[in-house]
Amino acid sequence: MKRGIRNLLLFVILFSFTNCEKKTQHILYDSKYKKEIAEVRKQASLYMMLNNIPGASLAISKNGKIIYSEGMGLASIDLEVPVTRKTKFRIGEISELFTGLMYQMMVEYGTLHPDSTVQAYFPEYPLSAFKGTLNTITLKQLAAHSSGLRTPAGNELKWNGRSITLQNSIDYFKNDPLESVPGWYESPSTNNYNLLGAIMERATGKYFPELLNEYIIDTLDLTSTVIDNPFLTVSGRTDFFDYNMVSLVVKAAFEDMRFRAASDGLLSNAEDLVKFGNAVLNSDKISNQIKERLFLPTELFGDFPPTVSNGWLVQKNKNGEFYYGKVGGVIGGGAVLLVIPDEKLVLAVAINLTTNEEIPVFTLFNSFLEKTENKDQK
Repeated sequence: MKRGIRNLLLFVILFSFTNCEKKTQHILYDSKYKKEIAEVRKQASLYMMLNNIPGASLAISKNGKIIYSEGMGLASIDLEVPVTRKTKFRIGEISELFTGLMYQMMVEYGTLHPDSTVQAYFPEYPLSAFKGTLNTITLKQLAAHSSGLRTPAGNELKWNGRSITLQNSIDYFKNDPLESVPGWYESPSTNNYNLLGAIMERATGKYFPELLNEYIIDTLDLTSTVIDNPFLTVSGRTDFFDYNMVSLVVKAAFEDMRFRAASDGLLSNAEDLVKFGNAVLNSDKISNQIKERLFLPTELFGDFPPTVSNGWLVQKNKNGEFYYGKVGGVIGGGAVLLVIPDEKLVLAVAINLTTNEEIPVFTLFNSFLEKTENKDQK
């Protein structure tokens, strides 16, 4: 019954697109792009129905202006509450992009130095072992995911209420051996950004939520980005959903991700993610030096070319045009952010269901991506 209501709502959304420009709590769109947006809405509705996704948030900006933003489906199945443009979703590892920008801001202000070691801020942090040798880790290696820190074990992600701060979170991996020599290989691990966030706290004497507000949220005027604290009432936060053992959609298990705030513990939505993407391209509140460093991968000692910079995946399409992106996924949510500078295009999606596959951003936004050889990128 609930699934039928959700699919009926998506059907209404799909076929209620009018000819005029519209701006409500559910949808904003520029009628100049009506045909392309109608195709996006069609693809999104089909994607949600085929995968039983209760709710989603989508947004597009072109030439620095948001031309489409919409909440689709339900934020609460039990209460039949629809998703709006302001509904907040778990965005997973896209949280790293906010931390990466904060890191580069602190580098510019002289608060942090990329070549400094972890011990410069945490004298008590032990040297990291790899096959019997002891190694130091630099801040730029943390930001580039080339530190060699291991990935968290599955049970470590379930420490609900036991490890609620970034300072405590590093205790779970600081004494463990590295998976590779620092600086040689990219090996994505949320531990990199949790440690980087803890260093930011130690260097400034402020907690990560304060830093996030000061450097990112207030500076860039984001209105729907916040740390996911399950013990606080967060206005507009969606319910979170997961698949059970027989692939039925159910309420997701309780999660407390405050100790992972710097890596994958933020709430946001597609509209705020698009605003963030526009800011790193165009905002005069971010210096040109920072903008350049954000997308400049750190060279590795090994033979593999670097592809990660401050959390961003840096790639080229067949035509040699750069594009930058990030995919995030945690229990109860997922998101994707894609920035194509040459097209002056920023795209984002967020959903409130655990997904084991990447959100098909190139399919959903194909009507806007035809000029960028999206098939080759996919």
